[in-house]
Amino acid sequence: MDVRHYNELLGFFVRSVRDVHEAQDLVQQTFERMLSKENAGHKAEHPRALLYEIARNLLVDRHRHLSVRLHDNDDALHNYPALPACEPEIAYAGMQRVQQLIATIEALPPRCREAFVRHRIDGLSHAEVAAEMAISLNMVERHIMLAVATCRKALGDSGQAATARRCTQLAGLS
Repeated sequence: MDVRHYNELLGFFVRSVRDVHEAQDLVQQTFERMLSKENAGHKAEHPRALLYEIARNLLVDRHRHLSVRLHDNDDALHNYPALPACEPEIAYAGMQRVQQLIATIEALPPRCREAFVRHRIDGLSHAEVAAEMAISLNMVERHIMLAVATCRKALGDSGQAATARRCTQLAGLS
């Protein structure tokens, strides 16, 4: 790894993210991951190819994190302004649905909730969640399926829920 690799990766990231400072951060992260692999005893036959594999993975991670709606806390959800197109009753029903969903997630078993939140909210892949929680990929999938089924059951498909769902979809909450 040398200056040539740095400049090459910097150009790659600048073209992808269109921000020099963010591209520099991504290059730094790429080299950090490469060095941690080397320190763990992983000797790459083709270091340049490994650098680009790590770089592509960082871009995928970045895209996932940008596409996930991050909520600072529950208050932000409770105080979300109603859309002008929604009737007050529909907006209120939508907020009740969000509160019900939060309560359902909080009531999940701790490991199930952790896997669900790490995947759906934090945007981690199943494999990343499995590694982070030190459990099998199969167990992560089971936790997430259980959480999704529990949320769907809690929200139901009543007419009121469907109306609230329509409004929350318009608001970008689901």
